[in-house]
Amino acid sequence: MATAYESFNLHTTPEKFYVEACDDCSNDVLSIDRVSTEMILTVRNDIPPHAVTRPISGIMGTIRLVAGTYLIVITKKKQVGDLLGHAVWKAMDFDMISYKKTVLHLTDNQMQDNKAFLSMINSVLHTDGFYFATDYDLTHTLQRLANTSPEFQEMSLLERADQRFVWNGHLLRDFMAQPEIHRFVYPVIHGFITMKSCCINGKMFEWNIISRRSCFRAGVRYYVRGIDSEGHAANFVETEQIVQYNGGKASFVQTRGSIPFYWSQRPNLKYKPKPQISKSINHLDGFQRHFDSQIIIYGRQVILNLIDQKGSEKHLEQAFDKMVSSLGNGMVKYIAFDFHKECSRMRWHRLQILVDMVAEMQDEFGYFLVDVDGKVLVQQEGIFRSNCMDCLDRTNVIQSLLARCSLQSQLERLGVLHIGQRIEDQTDFEKIYKNAWADNANACAKQYAGTGALKTDFTRTGKRTQWGLLMDGWNSMIRYYKNNFSDGFRQDSIDLFLGNYAIDEADMTTPLHEPKDWKFLTLPIIMVVAFSMCIICLLMAGDTWTETLAYVLFWGTASVVTAGVILFNGRDFVDAPKLVQKEKMD
Repeated sequence: MATAYESFNLHTTPEKFYVEACDDCSNDVLSIDRVSTEMILTVRNDIPPHAVTRPISGIMGTIRLVAGTYLIVITKKKQVGDLLGHAVWKAMDFDMISYKKTVLHLTDNQMQDNKAFLSMINSVLHTDGFYFATDYDLTHTLQRLANTSPEFQEMSLLERADQRFVWNGHLLRDFMAQPEIHRFVYPVIHGFITMKSCCINGKMFEWNIISRRSCFRAGVRYYVRGIDSEGHAANFVETEQIVQYNGGKASFVQTRGSIPFYWSQRPNLKYKPKPQISKSINHLDGFQRHFDSQIIIYGRQVILNLIDQKGSEKHLEQAFDKMVSSLGNGMVKYIAFDFHKECSRMRWHRLQILVDMVAEMQDEFGYFLVDVDGKVLVQQEGIFRSNCMDCLDRTNVIQSLLARCSLQSQLERLGVLHIGQRIEDQTDFEKIYKNAWADNANACAKQYAGTGALKTDFTRTGKRTQWGLLMDGWNSMIRYYKNNFSDGFRQDSIDLFLGNYAIDEADMTTPLHEPKDWKFLTLPIIMVVAFSMCIICLLMAGDTWTETLAYVLFWGTASVVTAGVILFNGRDFVDAPKLVQKEKMD
């Protein structure tokens, strides 16, 4: 495999960027023309002595904004650990450097737009969870890497990467066309990685979790649900648990993703907007595309649908069940488990019902296992595809339980656990295990919903606590605010970063300047004034109590009626995306 360079110096002149590879025995320099944007390979002797020099950790790619092209570089990285002897890094900080030396050629509106777009890109870059390796392919599972051709092994990291998980794919489009410069860049995944050195029975082993978040139909909680026409599901995450001991390697893979048909749940100021199933689209086409691709990649599918079977979620569960039946594919099995009903009144032990229900299937699917000589002993032949409404809190709890069952078998097979020993009884490791899965839940939740996960007290401790319930309430409040008043910006940021919206430098206007409806400013002002007057009337009583009551009733009624009108027109008051048309979002 053609590995990428690991460390660089960035030399800047008014005319060019020079990216110098600092690895031993390397003389390669990537020269980027700041006017023509041409990229060529050159050598160190071509770097002008007057260039301004700074160390960088890598190149994320380039992006075109209103002011022209920007070079995005990784300025700080932290080593997460080693995977099969390869260093895995987390990108910690970034910088965006304009090709243009000035923005004086822009109008005032264009400068404002460019500033807004820069803020969007920085918003994505500083969403925690970007990881990369310079000599290992993080986008593929161990099993996929083991089943590749010699030609695949000779490809660069950029060429061989699973494009579902390459979050800087759009930023690297200019690099892809020039194989000679592939060593200067690498695919960056978004999600969560933890790597732990653990000990059971005096035997040291490596235990890892890698969650890869798909960049297809990526977005935020309420603005991206269901699937697109290609069958890509919203919030799709592939989670791989890897164990390494004494030269042997084992891997267990699960997936999560939004309910895979056409539905939406747009924010409207209500705490829980009612989900809507589209009535104008043939759901089965996209549904079939989704599972056809999943079967090709992962084998048999067992759907674990954890949503409520009553209330607003009921019709989604019924539609999902009906669609699996209509699909008529023996490779797809559907299991509905009403998580909230089964675990109501703190009866969290009832999750074992689902674990027992799928135990036989999990034994049939197995896991991927390689011995010390590199011989494949077992392959994973199927996968659990879990979902709830957000594919976050309930989903992560179930995935952690299924992963523990697989790990129990793997550690026995590798010789770490003795016959009859249980993971649950290994106190030190159990603490590491639970905290890592709770951290995974938090990472996935922050990237999709904007806050940490709910129910992580159960994942961390194995039981529900009053403090956990209190924290869930706090996170739910934060989610409500972000989902209604800041997620439009977050969705626009992701669409811009991934190339779903492209900026045309020749276009003098952008969708950022769409005027707000009159209701947006008028009604909130009326409500605040009416509520304030109501409080003032209470504090500053009139001559008689009847006069005071009349004023309080008048202003109180005015504020309540105005609040009701605002709620009725809730969609006009939320922060909605501006860069992608509504029909693309639904």
